[in-house]
Amino acid sequence: MAVTDPPVVHSDCADCPIRHRAVCARCESDELDQLENMKYYRTFDAGQTVIWSGDRMDFVASVVEGIATLSQTMEDGRTQMVGLLLPSDFVGRPGREAAAYDVVATTQLTMCCFRRKPFEEMMVRTPHIGQRLLEMTLDELDAAREWMLLLGRKTAREKIASLLAIIARRDATLRPGPTRGKIVFDLPLTREAMADYLGLTLETVSRQISALKRDGVIVLEGKRHVTIPDFDRLLGETGDDNDGGMPA
Repeated sequence: MAVTDPPVVHSDCADCPIRHRAVCARCESDELDQLENMKYYRTFDAGQTVIWSGDRMDFVASVVEGIATLSQTMEDGRTQMVGLLLPSDFVGRPGREAAAYDVVATTQLTMCCFRRKPFEEMMVRTPHIGQRLLEMTLDELDAAREWMLLLGRKTAREKIASLLAIIARRDATLRPGPTRGKIVFDLPLTREAMADYLGLTLETVSRQISALKRDGVIVLEGKRHVTIPDFDRLLGETGDDNDGGMPA
């Protein structure tokens, strides 16, 4: 875990904002009781390291609120951000003791953690937890392949539009009921973080966001509060040849 011990917080599963998407989404009440006995919550401040690559990881976890980055450091000290952890994403791998990547909180982060050994034992007894984790892993694989396309072939404008669409979709899935009309969310990443993640300069990110704003694709209040008046129009800016609409 991080050098400074972050505070422990408590929450009821019934009030959990990611309950319908997390690894425990299909658990019955008695199974939630079993998870209750092995879980604990942790909060991390923006910029705080959750775990370093190679460190022993005695827990697995779901992101409840906030965003974290996955990054890898090369022998010469260069660091590459390789992924984002958004609410409901799973951290850690059952059966593996060491962390594969550095995990760093980008915003204030709340994680629902499970002690790894009891969780692994419960997976054996409760197949649908393993099935749900498999589905989430395959979704993550699809997202990684999509990200390879984004980094390798898309223009700067398409990269920015794609990232905004990804965050907007995820934000919508965490809200109850169907999504209709304009989409409003707070951008969880600074422009510096966006530049690092997308392989762009800070100046390019700022210029492309300003262009999307000027063209009416997005409405921006301050630097973080984003309104998307027409999600289909935003999708048209991503360069993707699919309908990719918002979840119903």
